[in-house]
Amino acid sequence: MKVNHICSNYDKFFVNLMEEQKKKGMDLRVFYFRAKERGLPDVNASYLDIRLNYSNWQRPFFYLKERNIVLDFFDIYKNKEFDILHAHTLFSNGYIALEAKKRWGNPYIVAVRDVDVNVFFKYRIYLRKLGIEILNEAEKIIYISDSYLELMNSKYIPKTLRGEFLKKSVVIPNGVNPYYLNNKYFRNNIENKTLNILTVGFVNKRKNQLAVSEAVIALNKKGIKTKYTIIGKVLDKRIFDKIKKNPYVNYVPFLPKEELIKEYRQADIYVMPSITETFGLTYVEAMSQGLPIIYSKGQGFDNQFSEGVVGYHVESRNVDEIIDRVLDIRSNYEKISYNCSTLSSKFNWEDISKQYINLYKEVLKEV
Repeated sequence: MKVNHICSNYDKFFVNLMEEQKKKGMDLRVFYFRAKERGLPDVNASYLDIRLNYSNWQRPFFYLKERNIVLDFFDIYKNKEFDILHAHTLFSNGYIALEAKKRWGNPYIVAVRDVDVNVFFKYRIYLRKLGIEILNEAEKIIYISDSYLELMNSKYIPKTLRGEFLKKSVVIPNGVNPYYLNNKYFRNNIENKTLNILTVGFVNKRKNQLAVSEAVIALNKKGIKTKYTIIGKVLDKRIFDKIKKNPYVNYVPFLPKEELIKEYRQADIYVMPSITETFGLTYVEAMSQGLPIIYSKGQGFDNQFSEGVVGYHVESRNVDEIIDRVLDIRSNYEKISYNCSTLSSKFNWEDISKQYINLYKEVLKEV
């Protein structure tokens, strides 16, 4: 079986998936494309075909941008070269898979992610018809969580197609870097001390650290000594300037995983009520270190587990709800923490890779 991964986020998310598939004897190529301004990535693998084939100014002009990418794709690959194509986003990657199917007849599977739902379908209305066509021609549709599957089917999929699309929809979560699962941490009950809350991610509106910062102030006013550590690159200085006025906040710039894991172990609760989120790998990183988590209702991590098992979901901007869920976790800390360390194993790339390989086999039997 020969697979072509169409993947514009290879070094960010999928290195471990491809490596696991190679270990299992898969014959694969990865079409990894980026903006020219980003330059070549610091990655190297025998199966990678890296191309800098569009400019940042072309991003608002979908078809103009994609035309260059598609031409590059067909310049590299030939008909009958692959048994199946795997597009890792619906629009930017799925469009290429659709064009390949039109030209070659190759079956493909496609993933639906945060940017597809919360940018393309929500705001770029002229592209909705294309999105439905890509989904319609796909053999399988991959969702990272039940939440996005439910959102897509209730809001964007035409009623006449919902049943058909549901039949070929599969929920497969992202995996986490094996480093965290190989270094799991089990902790005791929370001590009667300062409560340490942690968020890891870009400092911006979407990650919503400002709401957590407000919750921390309120917790201290309630007499619950609370500190808040934020780790990550500042993308929105206006928001950061507001947050750093909070006397309970400690800001740490980006850290490598070997240092970051120490911060997870020093924290008590992980809180990241992102406004939108495809999945949120930092939730799983935190879980692996025994950190109960608070995540966004209706976004990518929601419904991975029942409420209260590893933490709770919240409405992103509801500060009072964040406070209440922090208190809920404190009252049942030992059990939730143990669940986090144990259940983080769900997100190992080895098992997820097997799920994808079985899916490829299923598709190829059907076509």
